[in-house]
Amino acid sequence: MRGVMAGFGVLCCLGGCGSSGAATAGAPAGDPVRVLREAADALVAAGSSKATTSLEMATGGTRVTIRGEGVYDYRRRLGRLKVMLPQDPAGGTVRRPITELLAPGALFMKNRGAGVPADKWVRVDTGTLSDGNLVTGGATDPYAAAEVLRGTRSAAFVGRTEVAGAKVRHYRGTADLRQASRVASGTNRESLGAAATGFATARVPFDVYLDDDGRIRKLRHRFSFVNGRQEEPVAVASTTLLYDFGVPADVRLPHGDDIYAGRIAEE
Repeated sequence: MRGVMAGFGVLCCLGGCGSSGAATAGAPAGDPVRVLREAADALVAAGSSKATTSLEMATGGTRVTIRGEGVYDYRRRLGRLKVMLPQDPAGGTVRRPITELLAPGALFMKNRGAGVPADKWVRVDTGTLSDGNLVTGGATDPYAAAEVLRGTRSAAFVGRTEVAGAKVRHYRGTADLRQASRVASGTNRESLGAAATGFATARVPFDVYLDDDGRIRKLRHRFSFVNGRQEEPVAVASTTLLYDFGVPADVRLPHGDDIYAGRIAEE
């Protein structure tokens, strides 16, 4: 699955925000599967939010972590993230943050390196990625992450707890990417469909924390893909935290003249 590895040459990170001690309060009214399938709609109603993301991958005895933070507009399906690459193991290279713009069907990256001029953007058609850009960019698109839940097959209420000071309900379950792709909105149908066939399995275990308005505050997916260099599936943990709903999220996509048209060297 070269698309996953070519995005940065490395992936991933674990989001360690929020407490995990669930209380034993009674479950809220409503079928958990139905509640989770509607969670993405609650984000659209909220309009926008700040987001922090993380990806973590462990393979070959090496653990790689990538973190991001920014804003997302759920109605326009536009986001902006500053993605922090992991430290060079040798300590000899200072890696600048990569600015990412998330848009329907496209990922734009600035400071991509690999011979790309500093003032140019790299555009990637997410429909061509075998993981649907759930992990390639080093960050999972927050709205795509929420739409994975539209494919929830089974889920259970775990308990009540807090995430970053917000009272939340913790659910645990499994989603099916094929089902999610059939009911997702717009271009996410194509992206999630690609992920359903590109990952080692279309089944995605998750933990999600919803506030009293049904909005996602924390969402952790566990994806599995096959690296082209080895047959054993590689596990990737993707964590997304959402907060400060309603904040301004002015995301402007680059003009055509600002997009790099040359060949990108592999890193």
